[in-house]
Amino acid sequence: MQSWKKVAVFGAVGLGAALILTGRRPLGLAFAAGGLALLASEYPEKFEDLLEDAPDYLNKGMEIFATLKKVGEGFIEDAERRSANAARDLQAQFGD
Repeated sequence: MQSWKKVAVFGAVGLGAALILTGRRPLGLAFAAGGLALLASEYPEKFEDLLEDAPDYLNKGMEIFATLKKVGEGFIEDAERRSANAARDLQAQFGD
């Protein structure tokens, strides 16, 4: 890939990410999409492979998020249990 294309791709994707993070989502998505389109035009076979494997990637991502959700719920339940035990201990120690 020519150096000017690299600059254009990374600049557009980077600017898009920065705009999305600062709250200008539509403009950020447009820049990011433009950068990715330029990248896809340079490497069409790579993007075809990516599109063919996309369902697998999505399934793996959903499994990861489901696992993270279970872990987070476990932390919440543990925190609730500890909080209830601490409140009961304080009440027993200091009374009403």
